[in-house]
Amino acid sequence: MVGEVRLRRIEERIKEELAEILLFEVADPRLQGVTVTDVDVDRELAYADIFVSAIEGAERRDEVMAGLERAKGYLRTLLAQRIDYLRTFPRLRFHWDPTPERAARLEQLFAQLQAEREADTPEAAAEPPEEEVDGEP
Repeated sequence: MVGEVRLRRIEERIKEELAEILLFEVADPRLQGVTVTDVDVDRELAYADIFVSAIEGAERRDEVMAGLERAKGYLRTLLAQRIDYLRTFPRLRFHWDPTPERAARLEQLFAQLQAEREADTPEAAAEPPEEEVDGEP
């Protein structure tokens, strides 16, 4: 088992290296535009749960997950070579992260609420009241 600080450093390093590998070294077109959103390594360093998302959203989920499952061994080998201070490298488990899609949906709902609020507000209330100078309007 490893300490919390070391575990967080390992997770961050895996995230950085995997993002770079996906961006520059993987030729599979299914993995283009994939973003690593989070990495969670267990305390025994047996498994690394990797959360990913794509720019296009959930419509590419199955395609991306199939590509990652196919490249799992290759990605693990590359990561083990780059992060050579681990005696054994954790097995990779990929998960789809719906957080970016949820955030986009929330932003859309907030914008819609703001637009409705502005449409319901009468124009007179939006204009500041005239100031009186010396008792005259």
